[in-house]
This record gives sequence, structure tokens and C-alpha cells, in this order.
Amino acid sequence: MSRSEPIGSRRKPTAQQSKPIDVVGMPWQKTKIPGIQIKVLYRNEETGQSTILFKFAPGAKTPLHEHTALEQTFVLEGSLVDHDGEVTAGNYVWREPGSVHQAYAPNGSLHIAFFGGHNRMLEGPDATALFEDPDNEEGSK
Repeated sequence: MSRSEPIGSRRKPTAQQSKPIDVVGMPWQKTKIPGIQIKVLYRNEETGQSTILFKFAPGAKTPLHEHTALEQTFVLEGSLVDHDGEVTAGNYVWREPGSVHQAYAPNGSLHIAFFGGHNRMLEGPDATALFEDPDNEEGSK
């Protein structure tokens, strides 16, 4: 969607600016990463910006990866662990661009992550694996 007027020129609300998402009604999407399901709330294919709700089964682990832009995560339930420690429910972590880590959920986790750009997988499936149906070899990019 493009805007005809420059940002900052509007002085009152206009229709269709807000984009509500029925997160509760949205089905969980499987990924090719065992034990990880997602709900993609926002995704810009070009920039890699995204907001994703993650559900990790107990013991689920991401592949080793690099965040090419700012990454922010708020843990709603359970916890996430990496080499820097544990982030428990109700807490928040952010990672600067260039950060490399592998997240693990020993007891499971429900968390929301905000990515400023594409992630670069250093092992395992590439970043598009998060957005592919594991039962469909072609994927759904």
C-alpha cells in the first residue's frame, strides 16, 4: 500500500489506517523446525521486518542464526535460554544487529518477537523455513 501524501502531512484520522488481526482465531502454522509453531502478525517480504508470535514445545531449539537488524522479544509464558542466560515470562530481551545465538525453550515458551530485518541461518533450514508448510515441499513463500 502506498501513500499519496508525505508522512506528517495528515492532521486527522482517515479510514483503513489500522490493520486489526484476529490473533486468537488465526491457526498456528507449522515450521520445518521441530517443535516450533508461529503466527505471523506482520511481515514485509522486502525488508524482512516482521512481528511473529512463537510457540516452542518443551525442548524446542532454533538453528544457530544471526540477526541482521534489531530483534526484540517479549516472553509471555515459559522461558527462552541462550548463551547469555534465561529470559522468563513477563520479561524482555533485545539483540543488536549482528548478534548470533541459538534460542532454546527447556520447558516450552510462548513469546512475541519483532524483527527489524531478515535473519541469516548459520545452520539448519534457511530463514524462509519459518514461513513454509513442512508438508508442502514447494513451501508457501
